[in-house]
Amino acid sequence: MKAPTTQNKPGTAIALKLMAVFLFMVMAAMIKVATQSVPAGQAVFFRSLFAMPIIIAWIWNTGEIREALTPKNLTGHIWRGLFGTTAMALTFAGLALLPLPEVTAIGYATPMFTVILAAIMLGERVRLFRISAVALGLVGVMIVIWPRLSVDPGAAGTAGTIGALMVLGASILRALVQIHIRTLVKTEHTAAIVFYFSLTATVLSLFSLPFGWIIPSRLDLMLLIGAGLIGGVAQILVTSSFRFGAASMLAPFDYASLIFAALIGYVIFSELPTSATVIGASLVVLGGAIILWRERQLGGGRNRARAVTDPKG
Repeated sequence: MKAPTTQNKPGTAIALKLMAVFLFMVMAAMIKVATQSVPAGQAVFFRSLFAMPIIIAWIWNTGEIREALTPKNLTGHIWRGLFGTTAMALTFAGLALLPLPEVTAIGYATPMFTVILAAIMLGERVRLFRISAVALGLVGVMIVIWPRLSVDPGAAGTAGTIGALMVLGASILRALVQIHIRTLVKTEHTAAIVFYFSLTATVLSLFSLPFGWIIPSRLDLMLLIGAGLIGGVAQILVTSSFRFGAASMLAPFDYASLIFAALIGYVIFSELPTSATVIGASLVVLGGAIILWRERQLGGGRNRARAVTDPKG
């Protein structure tokens, strides 16, 4: 297997990672607008299809086309695609119903669920230190979504409740993706994991066709195509960042997405984070930071898995 060239350039790595996180938030904003009328499954199709030319060009440029097209565990790629595509669809559906900062904050629950699933599925020992961090993060998640679960119809409404549960479900599925990729990276090249996810997501999203696809307006079509292209560029940037810096060093910069989400939400959608979102997100970030610190100590497959997993599945 051909190993990608790596260099220790932390400044370059951080810049690439921050740019990727920002572009993912721009993509999310475009999807949020489009999914007001376009079904989430259709949005997944456009996001995946139009990311593929960018990803293929990148793989070709890096000289890893053979590694990308010759997987050793095709079934594993299909399962990764199924979990990731479902998570993406749930996130897109949630974006149509919830403010962007709230979706971002709930999405931070993924590391918590990853620890839980790693203990259940991989038999990893989880000591009191990480259990406490998980508990702290989950308390934060509950604070964020609690207003959406209120019995008072005026507090949130049914749509908000459904949206919160969808995004929470997406977080669980992304954690499952993380666990699955820890196994995939033992035999599969990064290029193959990136390529086959885009391919399987494009194909699997077509199964939502009978559930109400529409002919998008010109604006929605531009947004969907743009989201796919920007998502592809962001995927390349986040993957490339790991060639210049360790995954454990770069992981905390994922939390910059909350700042970008708040800025974009305010400028484009006139959304302001609620006090529950700010307090809950702070606890989730703290719990996640503790888990990331512990993951850095453990290293190994966790870092390699993180290098090929993006914030949107």
